[in-house]
Amino acid sequence: MRRDRMPRKRHLTWIKNRRGGLDPYHRVTWTENGKQKSRSIRLDWQEDLQRLDAEYWRVESGQHERQQPQAKRTWRELIIAWRKDPKPGKKRLSDATRRSYRVEMDLLMEKNGDKAVSAMTRRGLQRAHASMAATPRKADKLVQVVSLLWNYALRKLCWPLGPNPASGWDFYGVQRPFEPWPAWMVDKLDTAPQAVRTAARLILGKGERPSAAIATRWDDFSGEWMVVRDEKTDTEIEVFCPPSLADYLAAAPRSGIFVLAKNLTEPLGYDAVEKQFRTWRKSLGERAAPFSLHGLRKLAIVQLAEAGCSDAEIQAITNQSAEIVAYYRSRASRKIMSRNAQLRREQP
Repeated sequence: MRRDRMPRKRHLTWIKNRRGGLDPYHRVTWTENGKQKSRSIRLDWQEDLQRLDAEYWRVESGQHERQQPQAKRTWRELIIAWRKDPKPGKKRLSDATRRSYRVEMDLLMEKNGDKAVSAMTRRGLQRAHASMAATPRKADKLVQVVSLLWNYALRKLCWPLGPNPASGWDFYGVQRPFEPWPAWMVDKLDTAPQAVRTAARLILGKGERPSAAIATRWDDFSGEWMVVRDEKTDTEIEVFCPPSLADYLAAAPRSGIFVLAKNLTEPLGYDAVEKQFRTWRKSLGERAAPFSLHGLRKLAIVQLAEAGCSDAEIQAITNQSAEIVAYYRSRASRKIMSRNAQLRREQP
């Protein structure tokens, strides 16, 4: 078609292509933040005047696909997709593993929920990691969750993202092992709030992680036996219940299906107990500052070692690794162990 016979319309421009012919473009203009912007959309007219007219009015009415808002692929979309996927990785994740990621994912939702995932840079992630240096374990976990979600978006959702900004990260790592509670602090438990006293008894008696112990149900106990849960491996083992814990629970009030009950059907929750624990710990002064609820689980290893238990027996109760048991066995009192060993030797 000759140039002078090309249809003329408002906003329509004819531009020479590589083949020497002319292609129609619809020029769209708009104002954003006080600045005028424009975009030219090529019309696929296929040298058909009726099709050209239809394509022209499709752009004029704002219906062309290039005028539609582009999917931002936000962190909120990504996290929701990951949580709904029963098998986001190579295998189905346990409920405990999913719960372990929840805090960091909630933080991402709060801070970056409506932001595009692709907008995250390594430098920005480094700043966020450094800003959490006071809580290195949380800082490292945040980066790990970003990496996990980024890889999920690439592999399962096929989002066109660039390289993972969390790859090859320099983590803070484990800063120091949990300190077993000293005897004087255990003796002070009588001054702690009821929830803290009960949680401490459960952690020490069952040798569980604090979060698992706090979620203990009454039906976890049956006669002389109790169920101990390992959240990391999502396993349950049946363990003999120490008489001291059985006696304590026998006198404890019941107000739901959980030992530490929020209501009839829900547990009180780790955060609520941990908050009460921190307040109580502060009341004990500076010398109590190094100790956490996790230290009670490590104290269980020390006490079992001092009672003359073998590593295999300690693992049968606490379900902790051989390396952890060996480390905390070295923290046990040599005097106590020697006394117990000598008394056993003298037994007829």
